[in-house]
Amino acid sequence: MASNESVTEQRDLDSSKVEAHSVPTNANSAQTKPSKKIVAEGGGSVKRPGDRIFEFLSTASAAIISVIIVAIAAFLIWRAIPALMRNAEGFGGFFTYSEAWDTRNIQAMYFGIPNLLAATLLISVIALLIAMPIALGIAIFLSNYSPKRLVKPLGYMVDMLAAVPSIVYGLWGWQVLGPALSGFYEWVSSWGGGFFLFATYANSPSFATGRNMLTGGIVLAVMILPVIAATAREVFVQTPKGHVEAALALGATRWEVVRMTVLPFGMSGYVSGAMLGLGRALGETMALYMVVSPSSAFRFSLFDGGTTFATAIANAAPEFNDNTRAGAYIAAGLVLFALTFIVNAGARAMVNRGK
Repeated sequence: MASNESVTEQRDLDSSKVEAHSVPTNANSAQTKPSKKIVAEGGGSVKRPGDRIFEFLSTASAAIISVIIVAIAAFLIWRAIPALMRNAEGFGGFFTYSEAWDTRNIQAMYFGIPNLLAATLLISVIALLIAMPIALGIAIFLSNYSPKRLVKPLGYMVDMLAAVPSIVYGLWGWQVLGPALSGFYEWVSSWGGGFFLFATYANSPSFATGRNMLTGGIVLAVMILPVIAATAREVFVQTPKGHVEAALALGATRWEVVRMTVLPFGMSGYVSGAMLGLGRALGETMALYMVVSPSSAFRFSLFDGGTTFATAIANAAPEFNDNTRAGAYIAAGLVLFALTFIVNAGARAMVNRGK
């Protein structure tokens, strides 16, 4: 019996020695196993030629965009300063002079932007007030109510509005929309002509043509509608499914789901889309050039003519053979450039804050 116990103890001792020796052997083998990751001398991963080329092209593309924007701003400033120095009203007069422009005497020109700025903003605000509710309804329908088989066709139809050239919108507004609204304008003027927004003057455009700022705002609303609707829809469809399903599980109706989950989640995207649409409306030229009768005065009437930044520059194209006269309109273009840049930057900031 003693010999059997000694043999068993010897076997246990031998197996423990084998296990003790096997652990460091496995650890050493794991440490010495070659890694597939290529490591550079500095400690970072090695960049292959394809990665280097792609990184260079991406960086160059971003730099080119920045350089182009800076170059445009520098060009506008360079061409605007000589004209501003010859403004008879001085630098401050550029922001306060509200009479008709007179650039015949290049040594003492009279020009300013208050009326241009007011007409541009009024037409753009009209466009936003009309387009935003309709675009919101389209985005909600496509993201929550529309049958799946109709989402893509209807989405394509809305996007097609953005592909129509602005001159086509101008022809439509000039030849079709304006005359079609003449009866409505006359009716509004019959009971609201005493109110400043619906007032008419001796040199106001005829109702028969409908070439006033209200018609221009309606045309712009149709133009910016797809921008707002597409942006809002892309944000609405990203509403977390858990929020929607939780609201439905609590017994919420479809409208309550939209009101409590979709709209709060996508409101920043909707507002940013409206700002992007406003950026396009501010710089629209050909459509307003054909739809709105030009006027150097601004009297806050929707039934009056007007001149925006873009249409003023287009109307003055024959004067661009003289650098100084052209500089006066380039100064107006500089203000428009800064205005659209601020609007688009604000829209981007809203998108980032919403994320």
